[in-house]
Parts: sequence; structure tokens; C-alpha cells
Amino acid sequence: MIQFANRLQTVQEYYFSRKLKEVRNLISEGNPIINMGIGSPDLQPPASVLKAIQDSLQDTGAHSYQSYQGLPEFRQAVSNFYQNNYQVTINSTNEVLPLMGSKEGIMHISLAFLNEGDQVLIPNPGYPTYSSVTNLLGGKPIFYNLEEATNWQPNFEALEKLDTSKIKLMWVNYPHMPTGADASKETFQKLIDFGKKHHIVIVNDNPYSFILNEQPLSILQIEGAKDIALELNSVSKSFNMAGWRVGMLLGKPEFLTEVLKVKTQMDSGMFYGIQKGAARALELDKNWFTQLNNTYKKRQELIFKLAEKLGCSYDKHTSGMFVWCKLPDGKTSEEMIDDLLYNKHIFAAPGTIFGSQGEGYIRFSLCVPEEKINEAISRI
Repeated sequence: MIQFANRLQTVQEYYFSRKLKEVRNLISEGNPIINMGIGSPDLQPPASVLKAIQDSLQDTGAHSYQSYQGLPEFRQAVSNFYQNNYQVTINSTNEVLPLMGSKEGIMHISLAFLNEGDQVLIPNPGYPTYSSVTNLLGGKPIFYNLEEATNWQPNFEALEKLDTSKIKLMWVNYPHMPTGADASKETFQKLIDFGKKHHIVIVNDNPYSFILNEQPLSILQIEGAKDIALELNSVSKSFNMAGWRVGMLLGKPEFLTEVLKVKTQMDSGMFYGIQKGAARALELDKNWFTQLNNTYKKRQELIFKLAEKLGCSYDKHTSGMFVWCKLPDGKTSEEMIDDLLYNKHIFAAPGTIFGSQGEGYIRFSLCVPEEKINEAISRI
């Protein structure tokens, strides 16, 4: 009898992978499901980006293996983007590592830093992949609770009471998914101070900072951040290029060199044309974000109406491509989700998939056309 790896007992199939099978089955049975559950941009990438990839296809070497460290012009585009938008100076030669999506970076970083039994600080609520990767590698997740009352910011008094002797990494995600809460330079400063004091690498996962956010921040803006922090970023959300799988890891060369050792065992470089297109995206001016956010703002206002129809409360002053809704008293997340799915044919995400602190909340995606949101409102 074939025996599978013990590590698979620590994880389950990703929630959206499982649930979307159920949704597809309902659709195949003729049910008009409106999918408001996942953050997969439905808008087109910039036209100039599509042209850049098309124009690149005849370049010499375009279809060959590419460098593990990416095209110099792509790394330079990342460096320029950080300088222009975050006022952070990045050395394009050795402080940028291209990734096939920032999700890949979660695994690479964990493999580079964690030994079996090491502990990892993970936000609750937070992106489920932080804990699943930790479990797969034999690490131990240590969840730190985030609460609505403190705008989903870390409780540093509680963190200081922890035994940090085995903690190697701390995952941070601002603008926060799923709640949309923004960090501040004060929060980032406290995180850097905490990491340095306890010798914990702080990793900020930062793919949402240009969506409905007037003040994009990077943790690398904090003086001395590179000594202890890494940042993941992506073109997926900011430029509607999720399926392209283009991300980047930024930090000091000593950290990236170790992560590169992992990466070189797992891929053979990113496709040339995709890098050319991504570089073009990163060169766009702020008018792109203005137009993008005009669309998301209209959708957000409609989701607010939908939430009110359901008796939910929400925070209007959040960033990212989701609306995080607090349910009326007496309703659980799973009950509400199943009621919407089976009785109204609307699919949303239960807060509980993001951790125990997500109970009593549901999440709606803004990656849905206005007419579909209006239809959902009419169904309620």
C-alpha cells in the first residue's frame, strides 16, 4: 500500500479549491451563482503591458531559459517603482528577487529560514497559506490575535509576553487581508523594533497597497528595516495580472542569497515576455491607479449596500479589494455563507477560513462587475 508523506496530514486542500468545486457543481446544475468570494481581478491589464509582451516574442532568446534572478531591466523597474511610490531605495542588482507570484515567496522564505520545530508568528485573522506552509515544513504556528477594536493592529504588549526563543519568522500583511486595515509607520516601526530585539525576521506581504489606498506604505520605509525585514510584493492586484504569476521579494542581499538557494531548486526562471510586460506595468504613472480605483470605489459602494441589506456592519475606511463585514448577533460565518449560497446563489467567503478571529464576519470581493453586484442586492 502506497504511503503518502506525513506532512500532508498537517494541511487540507485550500478552502477555495474545495469550495469552488461545489460552486461549479451548482452552476452545472443551472444555478445562477454570483461569485463574490475570491480576489481574482476581472479587469484587463494595461494595454501597453499586453503590447510589451507581444512585442517581446520575437526578441533573440525570448523563449530560452531565463536567469533565476530575472532580467536586469525588470529588477530595475522594481527598484524605480519602489523609489517613485514608496520613496524606498532598492539596489536592483542584489536587493530584488523576482518570484512567480508572491505566494511562491511564502514557501521559499519559510524553507530558507525554518528548521523543524521552529516557531512562526502568524496573524489571526490572516492569509491561510502562512500557517499551512509552516505546518508543511514542520514548524509551529504561533497565532497573534488581531481585533476590530484596535483596527486589526498587532498587540505589542501581548507579543512581548511570549517566549520568543524559538520564533524565527513573523508574517505581517498590511494593507491587511481579509479586513482591509491599513498599517501606519508607527506600527511598522514597532514591528522593526520587535524583530531586532528578539532576532525575528519580519516579513510584510504587501500586494494590496495601491487598491483604494491614498497613502501606500512599505515596511522598508522604516530606517534600518532591511536589517531584519523582508517585503513581498506583486503585480497581481495592482495591475490585474494575477494569472501572470509575477511577484518580487525585497530585502538585504544576505537574506535574498539564502532564499535564492531554495528558488533555484524549484524553477528555471520566469518567461522572458512576462518579465518585459511586468516591467512595463511598473513604469506606469499614477493615472493608472486613479482609473483602477475609480472602478473599485463604485463597486465598494454597492457592496456596502449589499452588506446593509444583510444587516451587516463594515468599515468604510479600508484598503484592498475586499469588504470585511461583521454579521448581526447570533449569526455564524458558515451559516451565513451557506444561506447565501444555497438560497440566494451568492458565494462569499466565511471569515473563519482566515482564523478563529474571523468568526462572525464574512468577506466580499470587489472583483465583480457592478451589474452583478446590483443583481446580488436585488436577490437579497
